[in-house]
Amino acid sequence: MRKHRARGELEALARDFDADLICLQECRTEDLPDMLGTLQLADTTKTNRLGLAVYARKDRFTINETQSFALKKSLHDRLLSPAHERLIGTSVMDNETKHEVVIGTFHAAPLTASNSLRRHQIHHAHSELHSLGGVAAATLMVGDFNYPFFTRNLNAHMEQSGYDLSLSDERTYTRYIVFRGHFDFATSQGIRVGSVETLPRGDSDHRPILITAEYMPAGE
Repeated sequence: MRKHRARGELEALARDFDADLICLQECRTEDLPDMLGTLQLADTTKTNRLGLAVYARKDRFTINETQSFALKKSLHDRLLSPAHERLIGTSVMDNETKHEVVIGTFHAAPLTASNSLRRHQIHHAHSELHSLGGVAAATLMVGDFNYPFFTRNLNAHMEQSGYDLSLSDERTYTRYIVFRGHFDFATSQGIRVGSVETLPRGDSDHRPILITAEYMPAGE
């Protein structure tokens, strides 16, 4: 949300795209509404200067458990303290399909950190999400991975850990030419991501992404 600058766009995004879930990064959590149309605020980080939040459609999902997690810190985190908690995990029951699913909103360390550290954060985040839902739960983690380069290498690491990596159809960050790339995408397990559509840019320096996905049949 670019330090909460895109706050005024949230209601329209929820309404215009008929969203079931919304995951936010870089927001001022104290200034978020309890409801975005039919979506209720499931959880926010509590200690971040730049926070995370999750909204879920009230008439579709029952929230079972939600928790914020700290991940391995980068030098940027230690010096400037922008984000102590870089993950929210929310376990919900999908009342339409009777699936248990764990949703993660994730914000990796910035580009001043190494790809190795961000991979460590991603693996740690997956482990924490797994602890919320157990082996039977489908998992979808979305957010700003700060990983625009060498994504083929990241994809190989995800496959080794049993996760699928789904990039956006267009670049999500275009503010600086040298850093343009796919920053915002998804990892999933037990969920088949059909598309990751990059939406028009608003007040944030990151373009929003719209993920369309379905549950995988058992055993697939």
